[in-house]
Amino acid sequence: MAKKQAPDAPSPAPAISSVWLVTREYEGLAGAGGVKDFSRQLAGALARTGRRVRVVLPLYGFMQPEKLGFAPLDHAFDVDMPYVGVERRELVRIWERQERPAGGPERGQGSLAIYLLDAQRYREKGGVYTYTAAEEAANPLLHKQGAGHYDYFAMNVLLQKGALGLMIRLGERPEIIHCQDGHTAILPALMREIEGYRHHFAASGAVVTIHNAGRGYHQEVDDLPFAQVITGLPKRLITANLLDGGFDPFLAASSYAPLNTVSENYARELQETNDDLLTGWLGHHLAARGVKLAGITNGIEPEAYDPRRPKPLGLAAGFDPAKGEMAGKAKCRRALVRDIAGGAITGVTQEGALDPEGRGPLFTFIGRFTEQKGVDKLEDALASLLPHDPDFQVLIQGSGSREHEEALARLATAEPYRGRVCILRGYDPLLANQVFAAGDFLLVPSRYEPCGLTDFIAQLFGNLPIVHHVGGLVKVIDRKTGFAYKEHSSAALMGAMQSALRLYREQPATIAAMQREAVRVIHEQYTWETVVKQYLALYREALTFQGPRIKAGP
Repeated sequence: MAKKQAPDAPSPAPAISSVWLVTREYEGLAGAGGVKDFSRQLAGALARTGRRVRVVLPLYGFMQPEKLGFAPLDHAFDVDMPYVGVERRELVRIWERQERPAGGPERGQGSLAIYLLDAQRYREKGGVYTYTAAEEAANPLLHKQGAGHYDYFAMNVLLQKGALGLMIRLGERPEIIHCQDGHTAILPALMREIEGYRHHFAASGAVVTIHNAGRGYHQEVDDLPFAQVITGLPKRLITANLLDGGFDPFLAASSYAPLNTVSENYARELQETNDDLLTGWLGHHLAARGVKLAGITNGIEPEAYDPRRPKPLGLAAGFDPAKGEMAGKAKCRRALVRDIAGGAITGVTQEGALDPEGRGPLFTFIGRFTEQKGVDKLEDALASLLPHDPDFQVLIQGSGSREHEEALARLATAEPYRGRVCILRGYDPLLANQVFAAGDFLLVPSRYEPCGLTDFIAQLFGNLPIVHHVGGLVKVIDRKTGFAYKEHSSAALMGAMQSALRLYREQPATIAAMQREAVRVIHEQYTWETVVKQYLALYREALTFQGPRIKAGP
């Protein structure tokens, strides 16, 4: 009698021991948005699980590597960067910094290193993605403040080719290369289609995280011959991945790597609702190919924003929203308002001031001055509410388009609002901590928001967010962990601010309960120690990824 055959045992999950992150931003080095926080915090969380983690980003002109603790490596090399009809190479030098994440395992179990790609193309840039006021002043005909770099696509290609070249020169074959946003989304295609990369990275997988799918964030390029020549990718791949006539890196990535967004709700909006109009229908194009976007809501490191430890955060006093111990928070507000009134804030440009004797709550905003961040709605809401209600103050930190900077400055310097509105143009992380700590309510009126981290940070500082309930901001629970409104309008924002004002004045115990609940929810659901498990599952999927086969275009 034949023996009964045992059922096949399930294959063991692929091991993930080595992860490289390729990014344009990293907190503490170069940043313009949430990508910087994501890159540093995920890298640290992965290292604390015992993985070998490496991060690659450009060395921009505003960075001083020696002062940042980097040392040069003897690994300079040329990268092929041809233009149409012109054979070109660009020299890349490498800087390295070894790190040991706080709370991580003992030496030998997990590690974290950061590499900077030093090239002339990056050294001449004063901002991560856009030209600065200083660059406009130096060359007003070519550079406009807030405008994107003319060579953005070449900057991205150099980063991706440079990162792969560095791995080869170091003899690295990581299990996973994690690509951040459209700036690095063609890397999975490069490592599968270009012969030298294809052989070296045959056993590696890639993941692409979409931090922002809005128009203008895809890093698409309309010059298709240029895209083909500078990337070295085959023409069939270029023509098969067009969105509105431009080569789209996210579409190109979809055949070679799993894609995810930074919240479950944003992934749903992109593929199941008309909100995808704001992306040029990227999500629906992916869905038509059979690509399902994964949604993983960003985590946060609560210990990095713990107001019980005021000194490293630059705060005047400590406090504990989780326990309702808030006397130190009032001291933080008084100290910051005093410094603002005295003109003692450095590193930013100040418009207006706050009266140290001002009454009522302090509304805050920290972010880019763009319509995506809802600054147009914020301007209109403040213009309506300030004359209507005299008992609150407003503190805004950030930068952006000249139009919005000037509109906010007019509010701050208007005689009727003297002492009530202050604008701090520019960004400094310690100053941001002070603004978070001083504020009672954080305004987040984004038109769309893939995830949002400022709401998390504010909650940890006892600063309740007031959010447009969209994208990743749906994690704010109305009247439980903050305030939320549905319609993207200045009237809806003003209504939510008035609701917050009433509760602040009439039910302070409810405000205190909301502050406690917000911190509890973060510790329970949104730490990186919880979120990193979802990325490890996505990494395992990437190692066996079989993407859709896309027909070449005309």
